[in-house]
Amino acid sequence: SNSGAAPSAEAARNLTLKRCLDVLRDAKNDSEQFAALLLVTKAVRAGELDSKTRRQIFDAIGFTFPNRLLTSREPPAGCPEHTFRALGLTLLACFCTDPELASHSQILNKIPTFNDILLSPCNPDSSSMVDDVYQCLTAVLATPRGPKELVSKGTVSALCQAYVSCSYGSDRALRLLLGLLATAEAKCWQRDAPHLLAVLSKLSDEFLKTEDMAKFELCEVLPHFIPLSPPLTRDSRGSECLHRLYEGLANILGSKLSQAQRDPALKLAACLVQACGSDWIPAGRAGSKFLALLVNLACVEVRLILEEPDPVDVEGKKEVATACYVLIEMGIQECLSEEKPLLEDVQKMQLMRIMEEAFGAVIFYLRQVRQEELHDPFIFASVRILGAWMAEETSSLKQEICELLPFLVHYAKKLFKEGETAASLPQPDGMPAGLDSSEGSGLPRDALRFLLPGFCHLTAEDKPRDILISEGAPALLCEYFLRQWEVLGSEPGSLTPLTSTEMSLQTACGIFFNLVVTAPDLIRRDKYFSSLMDMLLKSLPFLLPQKDHLVLAANIATLGLMMARILASSAVLQGTQSAKEFFAATIRFLSEAHTAQADPTSHCLAVAVSPAYGPAWADLRELWFLGMQAFASCVSLFPWLPQTVLQARWLEGLSELLTQVAPASVDSELTAAFQGVLVELARASKPCREVILLHRGEEWANLYGMAALEQCLSEQ
Repeated sequence: SNSGAAPSAEAARNLTLKRCLDVLRDAKNDSEQFAALLLVTKAVRAGELDSKTRRQIFDAIGFTFPNRLLTSREPPAGCPEHTFRALGLTLLACFCTDPELASHSQILNKIPTFNDILLSPCNPDSSSMVDDVYQCLTAVLATPRGPKELVSKGTVSALCQAYVSCSYGSDRALRLLLGLLATAEAKCWQRDAPHLLAVLSKLSDEFLKTEDMAKFELCEVLPHFIPLSPPLTRDSRGSECLHRLYEGLANILGSKLSQAQRDPALKLAACLVQACGSDWIPAGRAGSKFLALLVNLACVEVRLILEEPDPVDVEGKKEVATACYVLIEMGIQECLSEEKPLLEDVQKMQLMRIMEEAFGAVIFYLRQVRQEELHDPFIFASVRILGAWMAEETSSLKQEICELLPFLVHYAKKLFKEGETAASLPQPDGMPAGLDSSEGSGLPRDALRFLLPGFCHLTAEDKPRDILISEGAPALLCEYFLRQWEVLGSEPGSLTPLTSTEMSLQTACGIFFNLVVTAPDLIRRDKYFSSLMDMLLKSLPFLLPQKDHLVLAANIATLGLMMARILASSAVLQGTQSAKEFFAATIRFLSEAHTAQADPTSHCLAVAVSPAYGPAWADLRELWFLGMQAFASCVSLFPWLPQTVLQARWLEGLSELLTQVAPASVDSELTAAFQGVLVELARASKPCREVILLHRGEEWANLYGMAALEQCLSEQ
C-alpha cells in the first residue's frame, strides 16, 4: 500500500476514539471528561464500534462515570436538563451489547431507572434515551438472570403502560413483553395481572376492529397474552376481552380464508380453549353455530394434514394440527355435555360423524409411524387425542382401533420404560424424581394415562381384550400401577383435588376388575398380579384413614378382595400380617358405610349412608356392593378370616344397626348384601354363629326376610 496515502475514515475514527479514551482516563475535571465523553457517545450512537472498542470504552470509564451522569441533576450551560442522563444511558446501552456486562449487578440495579424513563413523558429531545433504555432491557432479557430480575423489579407493568399509552417505542415494549411472557409467564401474571389485562384489552379491541391483514398478525400475538390461570374469567375486563376475541374469530372463521389466514385463527381459538374451555363461547344459537363451525374446521384440517401421503408436508403443519386436536377435544366434551350444553342434539350427531372421520385420519397416520419417530411430540399429541376419543366413543372405528392396539401398547410401554430410567437418574436441581413429565419438558411423557379409559372399555370386550393380553398390556399395567402408587405416596400433603395420578390408579383398577371377571386364569398364572396383590394388601391400611382418598381406597379394597378369591393359595394370603391388616381394613371400609339416622317422616330411625361416604356415594355404591359379595366369597377360603371379623366386632355393629332401624328403610339389595356375609360367617365359624344368635339374630333375620340366614342359624 501507499505509505503516503491519507488514513482511512475508520482509522481516523479509531485514532480520535483512542485520544478521547486517553482524555477520559487523564481528565483533570468534569468539563474535560464531558468534552471527551461527547465524542465517545457520538461514536457509540453512530453504531460504528466493534466489540473490542466497546470493551475498551468500558475498561476506560467503568460504571462509576455513567452512574454519576445518571444521578447528576445540573446540565451544562445551554443544554437540555436531561443531557447527562442521556449520555449515561448511551454508555450503558453500549456496555449492554456485551452479554457479560448486561448481566452485571450494576446494570441490573438500573432496571428501576429504566422503568422510570419508559413511564416519563417523551419529547423529541428525549427519544434517544428511550431507544437506549429499550436496548438495555432487550440485552438484560437475553441473559440467564434477566427475566427474573425484570419481573421482580417492575418492568412488566412499565412495558404494559408504555404499550397501552402508545408512547414512543411502544412496538418495542410489546416485543419485550412477548419475550418476558415466553420465559416467565406464570410470574408475570402473578405479579402484574391488571397491567397485562390492560394490554390484552387493547389488543383484543384492535383485533375486533381491524379489517386488514393486521387482524391475522394479531392472531399470532394474542396467544402470548392469554394466561392459563384464572384472571380471564374472574375479572370483568377479562370477560370483555374474551367476548371481543370470540366476535373477532367468528368474523374471521365465517369468511373465506387462505391457509395462511386460517392457521393463526385456529391456533388462537385453541389457545382460548386451553385457557378457558368453552366458557368464552356464549350460549345461544350464535355460540352453538360458532362452536360447531370451529370443531368442523379443525376436523377438516386434521384430515387434510394427516391423509397427506408426503410426510414432509405433514412436518410443517404439526403445530396447527396440534391446535386442531385441542379444538376436537373440546368438541368431544361438548357432545357429551348434558348440563347446560352449548350444542343442540342434531349438531352433536353431525359433529360425532365428522369427528369420527378425523379420528380415522389420526389412526391412518399413526399406522405409518416409524420406530425412529416415536419421540416426536406430535405422535404423543396424536395418541393423546385418540385416547380422549376411545374413552368416550366405544362403538365407532372399533376394527381400526383393534388393528392399532399393538402400536399403542408398544408406544406406551416404550415411554413408560424410558420414564422409569429417567426417574432413576439424578435429577437437575429443583426437579422432583419420578413425576410423569409435563408436556414440553425433556423427560419422557406418560402416554398410558391418556389410554387407560379407552383400555378400560376395551378390556370388557373379547376381541380387543385378547389383543391387549397378547401384546403384554396387563404386565405393563401392573408395573404402571405400582409406579403410580409410589408417585401418589411422594405427592405432598392431603390431596383434596383429584390428581391425575389418583385418577390413573382408579381407572387402572377398572381394567383389573374386567380382567379378574373375564380372565381369572391370567391373574392366576401371571407373576405381575402376585406383585400387585402384595401391593394392594400393604397399601389399603395406609390409604383408608385418609378421607380424601375414599374412592381410591374403595377401588383397592374391592379389587384386593376379588383377586384374593383367585389367588387364595398364594403364600402372601396364608394368614400373614399384611393379609390380616388388609382384611381388617376392608371390614372397616364395608362396616362404616351405613348408619342409623332419624327419619323425619316416620319419626323412626332409618338406615342411611354414613356422612363420610355421602359426598362420594355415587362413585362408592357399586364398589361397596361388589366388595360385600367378594368378602362373603373369601370367608370359606381363609380359615383365619372369621377371627379377624370377631376382633373387629363387625357382627355386633351390624346387629345393633338392624335392631335399631325400621326394616322398611333397608331395601332388598342392602338386605341381600348383609345376608350374604352373615350366612358365610355363620357357616364357616361356630363363634361367629354364636355371636349372631346372642344378639337376637334369629329374630331380626325373620324380620328382614333373611330366609337363608334363618335356616343356617336353626341348623344345629
